[in-house]
Amino acid sequence: MNEKPTPSAKPLPGNLRDLLPQLEKLYTDIHAHPELSMQETRTAGLAADHLRAAGYEVTTGVGKTGVVGLLRNGDGPTVMLRADMDALPVEEATGVAYASKVTAVDHEGKTVPVMHACGHDMHVTWLVGATTLMAQTRDSWRGTLMAVFQPAEETAQGAQAMIDDGLFKRFPKPDAVLGQHVMVGPAGAIGGRKGVITSAADSLQIRLFGRGAHGSMPQASIDPVVMAAATVLRLQTIVARELAPTEAAVVTIGSLQAGTKENVIPDEAVIKLNVRTFDEGVRKRVLAAITRIVNAEAAASGAPKPPEITPLDNYSLVTNDEAATTTVVEAFRQHFPAERIRQAGPTSASEDFGSFGAEWGVPSVFWFVGGTDPDTYAKAKAENRLNEIPTNHNPRFLPVLHPTLETGVETLMVAARAWLSAAR
Repeated sequence: MNEKPTPSAKPLPGNLRDLLPQLEKLYTDIHAHPELSMQETRTAGLAADHLRAAGYEVTTGVGKTGVVGLLRNGDGPTVMLRADMDALPVEEATGVAYASKVTAVDHEGKTVPVMHACGHDMHVTWLVGATTLMAQTRDSWRGTLMAVFQPAEETAQGAQAMIDDGLFKRFPKPDAVLGQHVMVGPAGAIGGRKGVITSAADSLQIRLFGRGAHGSMPQASIDPVVMAAATVLRLQTIVARELAPTEAAVVTIGSLQAGTKENVIPDEAVIKLNVRTFDEGVRKRVLAAITRIVNAEAAASGAPKPPEITPLDNYSLVTNDEAATTTVVEAFRQHFPAERIRQAGPTSASEDFGSFGAEWGVPSVFWFVGGTDPDTYAKAKAENRLNEIPTNHNPRFLPVLHPTLETGVETLMVAARAWLSAAR
């Protein structure tokens, strides 16, 4: 693990180094106590406590478990900083001392393991650190800082839940909405771009109906397992054969469930899949192709009734405002060494962060912070093995503490002060 903090080109007001032990303790605590989407009561409580201690006006329970903190510091712009709080139903395999051993009951009533496999524990810690230091250095900026700790990003519920609970009416309209995400990449590196930065995503559940029978008498069945297998293979041809090489899309089958015993042909099979796209026209064509293929495979198998196709969740494109992105990038370049600022391409990961700026009608900017040990990343790149580094949602995903922790705190502060410091 790289434990050496990466130097900045221009120091910020406040003493981040003195705050780091407290932030490390908070991060490992949240990591060891993850909470599923819309169940983030403990995490929200920790965030609210830190905001109150720093002097913020705190509102809890926004969108069920969301937290909003306001620090009014004279006349000037309002800047919103957002962090998501929820974890995933994944069993941790990192082996660290603070690894999660938590289980919880999900929305379907099933007991599942829970892990911060996407770095939202780091996001919460970053925002706590940034809001604390901004409060301690309020003599160096003017305006209003709004901290938003959001629930349920992983299920595409949280941003909209906060909006539906009156976020836009109960709190001041920001001049800019800013957010960030830890990703695979050298720790200390920062990546962003103008325009589309994360994809749209659609998740679907497909229920295929057959006719059960004894495993020794397949002729008496309409086998939904075979039907599902054929459907899965045919769905992969959408990207390979129905889209041009210049059009981007991902179709992933994440779950296929059928039957309970090896000698019993079941009555039905359930497929859960996920689609990522960067263009609305491509999105519509892919979704239409899924519907066509699923119905055709069922008909070809003689299914007793048509499949049920149920939407599970949806994420819109996250699109960075051009002028606001320029402002953020210039602020980063003035603070960080040039080699740490990188141009990112659009990623097929998805986010509901974009809802805040798009629905509020204000510019928003979203960027990435690397969390991989730099030596590990460099070695994997040299050996053409980058795909072997555990990604977000992997049971072994674990950002290195340093310089990931301090980088994310600094990026939030630098970006926010690009608006707030101008009003001194």
